[in-house]
Amino acid sequence: MNVFKSSGPAETRKSLWANILDRVSSMGLLLIRNSDQRRPVDNVTFSISFIALAAKLAKADGQVTRDEVSMFRRIFHIPHEEHKNAARVYDLCRQDPQGFETYARKMNRVIGTGLEADILRRDVLDGLFHIAMADEEYHENEHAFLCEVADIFEIPETEFNRMMARHVPQYEDPYVVLGVTENCSITEIRSAWRQLVKENHPDKLIAQGLPKEMIKLANARISDLNKAYETLRASLEVPTPAPAM
Repeated sequence: MNVFKSSGPAETRKSLWANILDRVSSMGLLLIRNSDQRRPVDNVTFSISFIALAAKLAKADGQVTRDEVSMFRRIFHIPHEEHKNAARVYDLCRQDPQGFETYARKMNRVIGTGLEADILRRDVLDGLFHIAMADEEYHENEHAFLCEVADIFEIPETEFNRMMARHVPQYEDPYVVLGVTENCSITEIRSAWRQLVKENHPDKLIAQGLPKEMIKLANARISDLNKAYETLRASLEVPTPAPAM
């Protein structure tokens, strides 16, 4: 969907980041709900809401680190010429006095309803986990932040725990990542892994019209699923004995 519609021939098309900066400056971060839930989410509206959550999460543990800012920039690809605009947007969101819960609720309304909307909510939370763990520390305030966002997004506890198992070393568990138990056979584990890979394949998400930033997260998720499966396969499959000499 083209969100940069010109109102006349004299109007110069702006970049995504210039549009975001204009929206943030003029609207005080108020988000517009997309009334047609069948269409992809407005890129500018979606980006503003995600940036606000990311910026507030980054300071949840008391300080914004360079690693957290770098992770944000990896999730949102920012052209070199747009770094100044992007930094201004990030700072405006970080300094805004409204609580993060306000923006989580606004984003929840903006995303809409349906299966694709639920996938997008999950991807937003996944991206926030990436930012929380960018400094390799999982602070209790970050945990409380992410739990509250998950509650507002109505993301099941099992899915939240799966994200923790993927992102936070002290909660790492390949069984939880794949949604299986220790009683499952390798055949059942392989089936669960294949289904999750199918559901999270980037090509499927591209076809659904999700923002390109979420496609990057899908690639990282596939890597984590593969790692979990290989870990369990190596521990459960009985090696074939070497032939007798």
